[in-house]
Amino acid sequence: MMRNVALGLIVLAAVGLLSAVVSVMLGSSILGISAEEFSRICSNLALIAIALAVWFKKVSFSDE
Repeated sequence: MMRNVALGLIVLAAVGLLSAVVSVMLGSSILGISAEEFSRICSNLALIAIALAVWFKKVSFSDE
């Protein structure tokens, strides 16, 4: 279950990164969000996904 959540966050991070690239190429913001904000969102989602994956990996090892 949590693996799916982590993968979903990684996909959202990739979409955020692509949105930032498109925003830079267009030279404007998308939906009022600048490229820097998309980049920050992307980084935060990726870090949350990594934290979830590491945390639940430790939990599963301690349960065995």
